[in-house]
Amino acid sequence: MASNAFDVGLPSIRQVQNLIRDKKTVEVKLMTGDTLAGLVSWQDANAICVESSEGGNTILMRGAIAYVKSS
Repeated sequence: MASNAFDVGLPSIRQVQNLIRDKKTVEVKLMTGDTLAGLVSWQDANAICVESSEGGNTILMRGAIAYVKSS
């Protein structure tokens, strides 16, 4: 059974929190091959939100993400 608990002890959660805090631009590659760039504005147990330079928000389900790379 999958847990929806938000475990801030996990390294991946802490790294994303650092990206949010430091307002670092990221490149997010999706499992579909699409790529998004922008700032991670928030995360929860199921998704992260990436804000583009144009101001639009995209909510990405964690299972759809291949990688997140910071600049």
